Amino acid sequence: MNIEFTSLIKMMQAIPNEDAAIEYFKAIRWKHGEFCPHCGGDRLYHFEGGRKFKCAAPECRMKFSLRFGTVFEASKIPLQKWLYAIWIITNHPKGIASTTLSTDIGVTQKTAWFMMHRLRHAARTQSFNRQLGGIVEADESFFGGKEKNKHANKRGKDKKVVVFGMLERGGELRAHPVDSLKDVKSEIIAHVKPGAVLMTDEWTGYSRFNQRFWHASVNHSAGEYSANGYVHVNGMESAWALIKRQIYGIHHWVSPKHLHRYISEATWRYNRRAVETGGRVVEMISRLDGRLTYKALIA
Repeated sequence: MNIEFTSLIKMMQAIPNEDAAIEYFKAIRWKHGEFCPHCGGDRLYHFEGGRKFKCAAPECRMKFSLRFGTVFEASKIPLQKWLYAIWIITNHPKGIASTTLSTDIGVTQKTAWFMMHRLRHAARTQSFNRQLGGIVEADESFFGGKEKNKHANKRGKDKKVVVFGMLERGGELRAHPVDSLKDVKSEIIAHVKPGAVLMTDEWTGYSRFNQRFWHASVNHSAGEYSANGYVHVNGMESAWALIKRQIYGIHHWVSPKHLHRYISEATWRYNRRAVETGGRVVEMISRLDGRLTYKALIA
């Protein structure tokens, strides 16, 4: 079964109904063989035309659907629409607004908003499990508009949020909101391999890493942005510019409460910018473990 589609119309032709959508999802989720999401067993009983399953392991015997344990769990949206949404979201260079997605797949804006946050949650849960090495640029950026540029009903509701990022030259990006610059140390230790070459600006807080990494910096306050054409954080700053264009160019305003999910989406997209169209869709679908409930989203 072909699982990579170079256009949305080709996906729609290959997945014209819910049964085809289920078979497509099976082909990706169970690429290496079917399994029980409760115990990991590989022997299942099939019911309702392959829509329901029961684990054959005597110690388990749990019943479940193909959606169980994924962002699709408990969703009333047809799997066919979910798959179309994933193709649309992963292949828009700057992302897409929930108002646009709602029109594209025929759901309410509220439903589209919830669907997109579920997918952002999936992008976060399994995307970042490798430490960065080699030359790593580290830099912080602030997200949140000036009060005078906001509508009256949004003024005073949020402050600028610090987002810390690390970019492996020629490799992947990591970016997360942090409570303050004091959290930078734990972020770097968690995401950068010991012995890596760390490039930063002149902030004194970075000096504490001189023993763990080979550390070099540029003094932005003195107008220095590159030393010997080697020491700089230009790549990280370019990534910030791209992420902000994605977030503010499409969504215009983002609540600090949900900013981390928009950052996850933008980071996921950045790290897969060289992946072919169909490959991005398949990779997202293969990483859909982890349910996000509406109650947890708005809490």
